Amino acid sequence: MKILIADDEPVSRRMLQGLLTKWGYEVVAAEDGKVAWERLITPDAPRIALLDWMMPERNGVDVCRDMRLQRPEPYTYILLLTAKDAKESVVEGLESGADDYLTKPFHPQELKARLRVGIRLLELEDTLVQAREAMRFKATHDALTGIWNRGTILETLERETLRSRREGTSLGVIIGDLDHFKSVNDTYGHLIGDRVLRETVEAVA
Repeated sequence: MKILIADDEPVSRRMLQGLLTKWGYEVVAAEDGKVAWERLITPDAPRIALLDWMMPERNGVDVCRDMRLQRPEPYTYILLLTAKDAKESVVEGLESGADDYLTKPFHPQELKARLRVGIRLLELEDTLVQAREAMRFKATHDALTGIWNRGTILETLERETLRSRREGTSLGVIIGDLDHFKSVNDTYGHLIGDRVLRETVEAVA
């Protein structure tokens, strides 16, 4: 698991990096909020971020807000590190989009436990996203061939027709037909007919 550490204090940053490396995590370090943001929006960004509240350029709360507004997926578990312990500050941090917080100085085992909670939440999030995408695929694709189903094709055709009219562009539609397909089913059975359909799709895809 890759974790980002954002802390402008070199000693604190190195201490955290040493702990996380010892626990088997891959660490990405950032010296301020601007660098943290740049590293969190890359395609292979860490899924867990430890953000110091007070940093130059952008503070941890600002990064939290930007992450929730501009990069909702894949979900990043954010843990704020702060010397503030007033309830108003805690509420502000959580409302900005942080999942949890730790007050400095903190015990290493508490950090370790909270990271495990974060990993469990990310695993649950990934499972839910996979289930959602599977349901979306089933709703829009033919179960036999894997291509768009009739409803999706008609919906796409309607959308593209409206777009071509609006933009004044031409629109082409290609319709294919399998000659004598009924005789294939009648002669060889539906299993062979299904195979013919699948292989036809593979050939023209």
